[in-house]
Amino acid sequence: MARTEKNGVVNPLRSLIGMESSELIRLAAEAFTQGKPVMVFDSDFRECETDLLWPAAAATPAVMRRLRQDCGGLLFLAIGDDIGEQFGFPWLQDLHTHPALIEENPVLSALITDDLQYDSRSAFTLSLNHRETFTGITDHDRALTTRRFGELVNEMKGKSAIEAMTSLGKEFRTPGHIPLCREAPGGLKTRQGHTELAVAIARLAGLPPCTIGAEMLQPDGDRALSVKDARVYAAKHQIPMLTGEEIMRAFGLE
Repeated sequence: MARTEKNGVVNPLRSLIGMESSELIRLAAEAFTQGKPVMVFDSDFRECETDLLWPAAAATPAVMRRLRQDCGGLLFLAIGDDIGEQFGFPWLQDLHTHPALIEENPVLSALITDDLQYDSRSAFTLSLNHRETFTGITDHDRALTTRRFGELVNEMKGKSAIEAMTSLGKEFRTPGHIPLCREAPGGLKTRQGHTELAVAIARLAGLPPCTIGAEMLQPDGDRALSVKDARVYAAKHQIPMLTGEEIMRAFGLE
């Protein structure tokens, strides 16, 4: 329950601070189920970044505007490995190291990803624009791309890969302005990155693992928003904020 100051006014900066992890997990799942945001800090031992996240199907121009204005980092659409498999999304790192592509495009051999400081491989796959968008970059366009993909994921549940890819191609094109990140096989058991944590929130809420979000930066953009400042933002806006460790525990992966 939110504490009150001496003048009787509720102080939102204290209502979520000190709450038990189990209660925060419950609130986060409940918020996501209702199409509301959740914040996730990965780890002091990884990227040390906090993401602001929404269910993809809940994306609106206002949501995209808030991600753009309040976060400042990369806007990304995290998808579960099962979704990546059904729709046939390849990891870009695998494409860029394919011998045939390197032979045709030698620059790829010079740009090989072999020096990531936070992981052994990247989660990026293709980027999308909905076919009804203009440039794809406006808040309206990015909301349409995100929301329709989230809805399509739900519509294709139980459908074959051929049906999913055909439906995808009818509505979307690549490249686009919504970069997708695909969960690693095994999810949190094998990788504890922003992608895996973002789709884990959706699973906790009983939703398809398809989450839109952005990394939160300091106002000057030179570094990630500190955990302290992220918690202040979360409390001010009454957004449940979890850590990667808390999410791991919720899945019994301590």
